[in-house]
Parts: sequence; structure tokens; C-alpha cells
Amino acid sequence: MGKIRDSQKKLAAINDLSGFGRCSIAVELPIISAMKIQCCFVPTAVFSNHTGFQSFYLEDFTERMRPYMREWEKLELHFQGICSGFLGSPEQIDIVEGFFEHFKDKDTVVVVDPVMGDYGKMYPTYSMETCLKMRELIPWADIITPNLTEACILADIPYEEKWTRKRLLWLAERLSEMGPKKVVITGIIQGEFIANYCYEKGREPRIFRTIRAGTQRSGTGDIFASIIAADAVNGVPFEQSVKKAGRFIKKCIQRSIEMGIPLTDGVCFEEFLHTLK
Repeated sequence: MGKIRDSQKKLAAINDLSGFGRCSIAVELPIISAMKIQCCFVPTAVFSNHTGFQSFYLEDFTERMRPYMREWEKLELHFQGICSGFLGSPEQIDIVEGFFEHFKDKDTVVVVDPVMGDYGKMYPTYSMETCLKMRELIPWADIITPNLTEACILADIPYEEKWTRKRLLWLAERLSEMGPKKVVITGIIQGEFIANYCYEKGREPRIFRTIRAGTQRSGTGDIFASIIAADAVNGVPFEQSVKKAGRFIKKCIQRSIEMGIPLTDGVCFEEFLHTLK
């Protein structure tokens, strides 16, 4: 049975599940599937809709995560990729570290999206204890995808809005020294552009810029991390993947503006899902 299951690539996505709002697992599942990889998800929480709305229903899944994962251990599942996203507490981070320890092997690519904050501030559901705990996952990662705020938290430095190339290189190298060979720092605002800084150990770093389209929307980080993780499993070069993810998100934002999609409702990635490979 194991060989039959391994005939198709599998990627484990550890994140919350929001029924409405286009983020987290609701984004990862269709995107990873469209890229011809079986997406197997571990929910950290179940939301009726994401926390950007005025009200929402929340079911914390922390106590259920370990029994859930033990069933996968019984099945002796093997994953070519693992991607972690929103984690709501230090205990969940411990659980995810246990998941990495059990399911990561020499052929498994681990992508950590250290969801903690944006625009220089932690998200309201996060504490400094949780942010400090998040650093423990970084040594397990092959790739990390922090935005600028999260990169500063991980590196234990004050948030800054303006960055030179030299300073970005220093930040990326500092993060890479924690374990991951590949780092992409996202959401760097440069005037009318938004940039992603792509660092791969042993290669010349690159900055990929696109003209900013509209206002920041929920779920774009999940889209980005999903494409990066799926491409890594499929063996796509890192730089090519970062460029692809940035362009895809820009198209989705532009179409969402054209269609009048409310900011809280995320981006209509479904319009372009067929273009992903």
C-alpha cells in the first residue's frame, strides 16, 4: 500500500481552516492540488471566517492535533513536502515541531511561513511568547517566507520601513544562519513597487518587484507560500518560483479590484487557478 500511496507527490499543510475569506487551508488546498500534488491538511483551528471580519466563530483544534497526527503515523504516510502557516500558541508550535521530527526525512522539503504580524506590528492573536517560540521551527526549514515584519521578529531586531540592498542581504543571511538555505522576505514596499527579496545560500540574491496593485488583502501570504512549497516539491528553481508567485498574486489582486471583491474576502485566485503548473 505504501508504494501505491507514494506514486503521487504529497504535501502536508499545517494551518487553520477558514470557511469564508480565502485564506489558509482554503487557499492552500486548491493551489497545491492545481500544481498536481496531493494536499493533506492538518487543521490548527476552524474558523467560520477569518479574523479580519468583525465577528467569527472559532474552534481551537490544539487538543485534537496530536491524535489526528497519530492516525497518519499508523498509516505510515510519507510526504515530499510540509508547509506550516498560522499557529495560535506555543503549544501548537511544539506539536508542529513534533510533526517535523516524525515526518521529515532527507527527501522532504519543509517550508515555514512564520505568520506573526505585518506593517511592524504583531497580529492581535499573537503574544511575544508565541513569536519567540516560532524561532524554534526555523532550524527545521529548508525555506522560510516571512514578510518584513516577521523577518525582523525572527532576527530579533527593531522593525524598519526602509531597507537598502546591503541591509536586506544582512537580514537574509542572519535568518539563513538559523537553518534554512532559502529565504524570501516578502512585502517590501519601495515607492510604487512591492518587492520580494530572494536569498539562496551560495547564489547571488535577487529582488523581484511589481507595481503595487490596490490595498493588501487577506490570504496573499498563503497563496505565496503554497506556490513556493508546491514548486519546491516539483523541483522548480527557487528564483523562478518566487517570481511566479509574485506575478500570480498581482494578477489575482487586479482581477479582484475589477470584480469589486471586498478586501476582507481575499483575492479571486480561482480566476487564474488553471494557469498554475
